[in-house]
Parts: sequence; structure tokens; C-alpha cells
Amino acid sequence: MIIRDLGSQPYQPIWQDMLAFTDARQATTEDELWLSEHSPVFTLGRNGKHEHLLNTDDIPVVETDRGGQVTYHGPGQLIGYTLFDLRRLGVGVRQMVSILENSVIDVLAEFGIEANARADAPGVYVDHAKIAALGLRVKNGACYHGVSFNIDMDLSPFNRINPCGYAGMAVTDCRQLAISLTMADAKTRFSAALQAQLAKV
Repeated sequence: MIIRDLGSQPYQPIWQDMLAFTDARQATTEDELWLSEHSPVFTLGRNGKHEHLLNTDDIPVVETDRGGQVTYHGPGQLIGYTLFDLRRLGVGVRQMVSILENSVIDVLAEFGIEANARADAPGVYVDHAKIAALGLRVKNGACYHGVSFNIDMDLSPFNRINPCGYAGMAVTDCRQLAISLTMADAKTRFSAALQAQLAKV
């Protein structure tokens, strides 16, 4: 797996690059993990409902092709885009979601934080507050999009939406949990946890 640290980037160009990569990939194309942060943006999934956008104000909204409802991306949030050949890995989309959830859970466990996934609402939660959101798209047996993991960010924009379609859902980040984690360290830890999860497949 090739790991690319893209730094801080606007959302839309990265989405288009993911789509182009997935369209062009061959059976021998190596899987890639793209790590990034985005400037503030709300993204609405394929089944997303505009009614969950409460007050977007000056933050742009992008209607994208991932699964799921609406979420927010912004500085201080780790984005992990998984450009993986699921057929080659031998995993389905639900298993891939679990692999991503478990990777975040494992990172939090390193700091003594107990987190969990929910069958009714994909993502990772600590005491019912969401700390990571998931959204994938599968095309020709390969997935793209991925996971957003709240590290140290302004959480107030989540109040302008119903996160992932759930009114009043609490959202948290590592800083709120008294975890001191730089973005560079978060990227290293998440990448290692993801590779460890994939090794179990």
C-alpha cells in the first residue's frame, strides 16, 4: 500500500483525483491511502437530504458520490481516503467499513479511550459522541472516499447540520478527550492501525 500525505487541500480537487484514480486503475494497480485535511466544507452523500443542512452560512456545500448523509470537514480533522481494490483484498464494503472503524478504535485505545462502532450509524463513538465518520463508494470492485477522524478542530460547524442525518448528535474530538495528538502523529498512528487491521484479513 502506498501512503500519500497530501497535507491541507480543498475537498473538491481531491474528490476528482480519487475518481480519476479509480477510473484508471488496473488489476495490478497498487492500493493507496491518501491522508489529508480539508478547508471548511459540508459534504452531502448520494442519499443525503438537504433538510439536514440547517445553517451552512459561509461554508460551502458539495454534493458528492460517497455513501451516507451530511458531514463536515475542516482543519484539525484527519481524512483517510482508502483507494483499495476490495475484490483483490477479498473484503466486502461492510467489512471495509468495519476495518476503518476498528483502526480508529485501536488508535483511541492506545490512549486508554474506549470507543465503539454502531450497527445503525456507521462511525466511531465515545460515550455516544461521534469522533469519526465513514463514507465509501465502490466502483468496479474498488473503493474510494474513506474516514474522517476528529483530532483537534473547531466542532461548532457540526451544530449547523444534523451530523450523518441524526438531529442533535453529539460530536467530539481527541482534544475534548484530553488526548494531545499532533496531526502528524495522528497520521502515523492511524496508518499503522489500518495496516494492522488489513493484515488480519
